[in-house]
Amino acid sequence: MQAGELDLVCAIGSVVAFVEVKTRSSSRFGSGAEAVGRNKQQRIRRLGRAWLQASPETFRYVRFDVVDVDARGNVVVYEAAF
Repeated sequence: MQAGELDLVCAIGSVVAFVEVKTRSSSRFGSGAEAVGRNKQQRIRRLGRAWLQASPETFRYVRFDVVDVDARGNVVVYEAAF
């Protein structure tokens, strides 16, 4: 597989979501979701494509989500973030 890793691959029915999980110990440099920039998005798309090509399953819908976990343990899920 190509260099890099997918944090989570979640599938239910005809939907597969590639999920990037970002944790921040403080908001000093912005939220975790803000850290998923263009380059990171492109890498996740590329890894997701490779995963789909290697998977025996067929999915009708593909989604790229971001999960943001802050220092207090609060979790925000951004479905179809990019």
